Amino acid sequence: YGKHAGHEMKTDVRETESGYEVDIDLPGFKKDEINVELNNGYLSISAAKGLDKEEKKEGKYIRKERYAGSMSRSFYVGDAIKQEDVKAKYEDGILRLSVPKKEAKAVENKKYIAIEG
Repeated sequence: YGKHAGHEMKTDVRETESGYEVDIDLPGFKKDEINVELNNGYLSISAAKGLDKEEKKEGKYIRKERYAGSMSRSFYVGDAIKQEDVKAKYEDGILRLSVPKKEAKAVENKKYIAIEG
């Protein structure tokens, strides 16, 4: 599938009673090169590094793609999760996400009307 080795995110997902703890190895990235987004119940993590940094040497452009890399992962977390529910922390090359478990409680919220007869 034509991707370079080493461009995969090593990801550990642990399930706890209250939610999920996700640790993603992103060595060499800076915090502002990492993006965590929540869309339609999917949590997407992407990290992009030095894409198409061009250096000018004696009038010629030299493309430095050695350091370029971008990776992304998506996890389905469910529609009940809101952006503010997800906690993300990045330290020592590891992005830690904690996602609470939330059941969509739509079913319980139905108000039944008692039918008399």
